[in-house]
Amino acid sequence: MKIKATSVLKMKACYLNVLVLLLVTTPGFANGAPKMPANEITAKVIKQRYGAESVKINSSSTEIVADQLLSNGKGMTLKAGVKAALDGERSAADLVFTVKLPKAGRYIMRSYAVTDKEGAALMKKAKGKYESLFMRIQIDDIRPTKRVVYVPWDRPLQTSGKFEFTGQEQEVRIWLPRGVRLEYIEFLPYTPPGIPLAAQNYKPGIVPPNSRPRLWVNQQTLPKVKAALNEEEHKAAWAKVKKAALTPFVFKYDPLVEMAHDANLESAAENKAFYYLMTGDKTVGRESIALMSAYLSNVEFGNLLDITREIGRAIFTASEVYDWCYDLLTAEEKKVFGDNLMRLADDMEIGWPPFLQKIVNGHGNEAQVCRDLLSMSIAIYDENPLPYQYTSYAVLEELVPMRKFEYQSPRHNQGVNYGAYRFNWDMHAAWLFYGMTGQTVFDDNIKKVHHQWLYMRTPDGQMLRDGDGFSSGAPGKPYYWSSPSTMLLAYSYAADPVLKADFQRQGGVPNNPVLFLLLNDPKLKAETSRETLPLTKDFGPVLGAMIARTGWDFTANSDDVVAEIKGGGYHAGNHQHSDAGSIQLYFRGFQFGDIGLYKFYGTPYDMNFNKRSISHSMMLAVDPKEKFLNTESNDGGTRLIQRNPKTPEETLTDTMFSNGKVLSADFGPIKLKPLFSYFSVDLTGAYSSKISAYHRNFMFLNLGRKDIPAAIILTDNMTTSNPEFKKYWQINAHHAPVITDNGFVLHNEYQGKVGKTHVEMLLPAAKDRKIEVRSGEDANSSFNFKYEVPSETLAEAKGSRILITPHISNGNDRFLTVLQVAADETKPLPVKHFETEVSHVIILADRVVSMSKHNDLIDREFILNIPVKGNYQVVLAGMKAGDWNITGTQRKVKFNVKVEEGKHTVFFLGSKGKYTITPVE
Repeated sequence: MKIKATSVLKMKACYLNVLVLLLVTTPGFANGAPKMPANEITAKVIKQRYGAESVKINSSSTEIVADQLLSNGKGMTLKAGVKAALDGERSAADLVFTVKLPKAGRYIMRSYAVTDKEGAALMKKAKGKYESLFMRIQIDDIRPTKRVVYVPWDRPLQTSGKFEFTGQEQEVRIWLPRGVRLEYIEFLPYTPPGIPLAAQNYKPGIVPPNSRPRLWVNQQTLPKVKAALNEEEHKAAWAKVKKAALTPFVFKYDPLVEMAHDANLESAAENKAFYYLMTGDKTVGRESIALMSAYLSNVEFGNLLDITREIGRAIFTASEVYDWCYDLLTAEEKKVFGDNLMRLADDMEIGWPPFLQKIVNGHGNEAQVCRDLLSMSIAIYDENPLPYQYTSYAVLEELVPMRKFEYQSPRHNQGVNYGAYRFNWDMHAAWLFYGMTGQTVFDDNIKKVHHQWLYMRTPDGQMLRDGDGFSSGAPGKPYYWSSPSTMLLAYSYAADPVLKADFQRQGGVPNNPVLFLLLNDPKLKAETSRETLPLTKDFGPVLGAMIARTGWDFTANSDDVVAEIKGGGYHAGNHQHSDAGSIQLYFRGFQFGDIGLYKFYGTPYDMNFNKRSISHSMMLAVDPKEKFLNTESNDGGTRLIQRNPKTPEETLTDTMFSNGKVLSADFGPIKLKPLFSYFSVDLTGAYSSKISAYHRNFMFLNLGRKDIPAAIILTDNMTTSNPEFKKYWQINAHHAPVITDNGFVLHNEYQGKVGKTHVEMLLPAAKDRKIEVRSGEDANSSFNFKYEVPSETLAEAKGSRILITPHISNGNDRFLTVLQVAADETKPLPVKHFETEVSHVIILADRVVSMSKHNDLIDREFILNIPVKGNYQVVLAGMKAGDWNITGTQRKVKFNVKVEEGKHTVFFLGSKGKYTITPVE
């Protein structure tokens, strides 16, 4: 069913319950404080709650109205025609609460509000967090502050922030925005995050040197950075920094008025500090210190969603100023910096000490520790070594070992977009330690992770879809996906000339010349060609996937094909999707793949469709009794995991994180330009116990033709624990298919050139299966539940889902499908299919492919018959590792071949005749 307005109350109640649960279970509230049942905490919250019954209302501006969306049925709101007074336009507050909390200390203040028609209209038009609704708060005579009271994605409970209270009667004054109805404010005692015992006793093996600078560069590398300033690659960036550094920055503030975050001021301070580091100009260095010390003393960040990122940027920039201008700082200025850096650290989402979140995933794996607090701790180490003890523990003892394990697969579990964003912060940590000491603390496998973004690039400049993201381009409009800051950090650390060229294609980092000058090596020349990279990439066992390409052409006339299969390894939750076993194909536009779109985290559409298997091209099996986490629908897909493993040991031992197992991955016979690419995965563990066994095998053939450049052979062998569980073989496309006698045809186009995919299903036979197509609004659904797509301008929003299901319910079903990629109106090639005792055999063009028809590897003799004259490339897939003998009737063929563990393929050239394939004892 479609989400209606009548569902809003239920949704809001759900959000409230989730947030209360988070407060109960979050380390900042549970660890380090006496644990108590949730109902006792709830009772305590109610005792410290203040609503309409305990408010002094300004009757000239404000009224109490009935609202059924509120639990007590009453909301406080501005009267019709009364303007909001959020900037001091009205001295008398709209609401005054007299608050007496149990004792002096820090408290978390929260508010609960809903919108009226006016506010709902504003939120519907909102495009992001900056269009949230704010209220103004003043506690006694302390400087007023603005705090978010409502956000565009319907979360009525908002945390206003942490405030100091005396334990005596105090007034909390509030000025309301238009469009909201406030039900109550409430207060919870604040408890700092608990400190892990190992961190309490930690003695870092790597510490900052006694000398300065320490951030990004040290005494040994500083001369090299200075010498490179006038290199041709650096001239423009250095001129930009120099101009900014020598330009006075006018900065006025009123200590009685809250100062908002000022990115321009931070940039000015950074440029001036860097200029001092490069030139020794003390006047400019002192300007940087003066700007940043005044800013730190007065800035407030409020509670805007993810404001920790802005707080962190201020901490990071101030740390650079502190370190680079260290010899110019007075003792008093060091104290101002140190005190305010710690003040801001306490407002970070990860908390202080920085253990409210884990560093290996989620927001804890972003800039908070890896750049901001780590930079701060390095800068102030001489005056206060404790922050470095904590941050170095998190990086060196928690993050580094986890990444050594995870980056065995050169891919990030959070996908294209969030993966690039979070990998950026891993690279900050890697660079900050390396820049400080000259020592690498991360395993060298971190230098290959960027291959994910090289291989996932589609010919039109977009990316294959992976995880929550923003890699879609509007139909017909050029779009080149970019994350240049990440690529700068990665190519400079790995000294990779191919990635440097892509960084330049992405436009560089014109708004961050300082980082470019610190990291770029002008002697590393960009390599625009990718011909040194194999066309196929196996991503290994931790994040199983394979991408196969036919070329590296990114021009408007490109006819390259890009295909991917995912599955096997481990699931890390958060922005990772339930998409084990999914496939994607690009040829002159996306032929099929993922049709989910991401805008806001956790909405009904996001949890029931975007993140779920139903939006991906993969197998579904519906157990009517199955329930998925945080969803109302049952799409029949893989398990939905929102927890993430914290250590390699937990990843390996807790079956919750299993995402199947890669069985085989091989491509060849020429590795640089393979003729075949094979991937086999056991996906049983990715699903719940409804699946007894499920293997998907994928064979990509680079046919080397203009008319039909590639083909895919796909086998699925699925057994459910109950024969009545309905199975769906699903492909999702941007456009509705054309149904044929033996399957269907997909299409897309780019730059006026049409590409098609002819899908021929050989098993089940046409008489034994049913095909269903859901398009447009029906595609954005999970069976009986329909969802409102967050964007109507992208092709995915109006896509189609093609579902094929057997007529008869079986415990085991096998699907065998051949997909041919064709240019324009080219007819598909004839497909010959027959079976041996152990395998399916497909003959297509000059290719003969044998793929195991069982889940076990082939371990016994069988006969392969090639019935038609011609010269063929023969691939035997699913072969047991070991020695095999191949004997042919034509030309007296006889040879031995060794099948490698983990690859399980044999390739040879053959012709018409019978071939006996025999294991060698």
